[in-house]
Amino acid sequence: MRLVYLGTPEAAVPPLQALVAAGHTVELVVSQPDRKRGRGGALLPSPVKQAALHLGLSVTDQLDDVLSTTAELGVVVAFGKLIKPRHLQAMPYVNIHFSLLPRWRGAAPVERAILAGDSETGCCLMALEEGLDTGPVYSRETTPIDPLETAPQLRERLVVIGTSMLVESLSGGLSSLGQPVAQSGDAVHAEKLRPKEFQLHWEQPVAAAHGIVRLGQAWTTFRGKRLKVLAAHPAAPDPTSDPIPSGDLQPGSIHGPYVACGDGFLHLITVQPEGKSAMAVTDWLNGTKPSTDERLGASL
Repeated sequence: MRLVYLGTPEAAVPPLQALVAAGHTVELVVSQPDRKRGRGGALLPSPVKQAALHLGLSVTDQLDDVLSTTAELGVVVAFGKLIKPRHLQAMPYVNIHFSLLPRWRGAAPVERAILAGDSETGCCLMALEEGLDTGPVYSRETTPIDPLETAPQLRERLVVIGTSMLVESLSGGLSSLGQPVAQSGDAVHAEKLRPKEFQLHWEQPVAAAHGIVRLGQAWTTFRGKRLKVLAAHPAAPDPTSDPIPSGDLQPGSIHGPYVACGDGFLHLITVQPEGKSAMAVTDWLNGTKPSTDERLGASL
């Protein structure tokens, strides 16, 4: 098939590579403009643009350029921008969405599923229309969410599922897509996460705190500075070998690698103090030696 491909982040690279490997002609790749990335602040292309150039494909950041192609279909994966009506009228578009629509329409379906404590999620291949993730669905696949799975790990699995679904659905051209089925059920929106949502509040239940850590950007405070919590899981100290007086169970209180939450403990594994590299929590504890009355989460 003759295709145009719209995508931007790393998650959108494998579907593009798979389409090319399957023999489809990708006439044009559209990705978001080069942006300042990393500490140096240099302008760098998006992961999709880098992949497209490596594959020898034409790349643009102007969506209007698709109107001059002879493509039969547009494929959208995490493009990061709504497709305007005039483009939708020029050709049909399909979109890989990393949720079981209509649950988690929007920008952060993987993260919202984890924060909500969902036990399963999946991928949908849907027809694109003007509404945000409202189009009918060609195919879907469900997958369980492991309670310890992080957002990057889950996204990586969903990319594999979605890529396979896309290639199989287009194996016979447009006709192999079949007829899409309208979404049914209550819509739930996955709004983009705000920076403050990555802050750990130790009064929360341990499951909620662990959900934030699983997103990959969790932070708290200690002695007036930020402390990133890069890896942790729910676990409690052994009460027989390391009993904790009930009066010491204030939220945020530190008991070795265990931190008290609203209803349990979070076992810290890897942390990153402000201005320093990531380290095992045991190394951090040996260096800081927190006193019995110090707690995580104090105001900056």
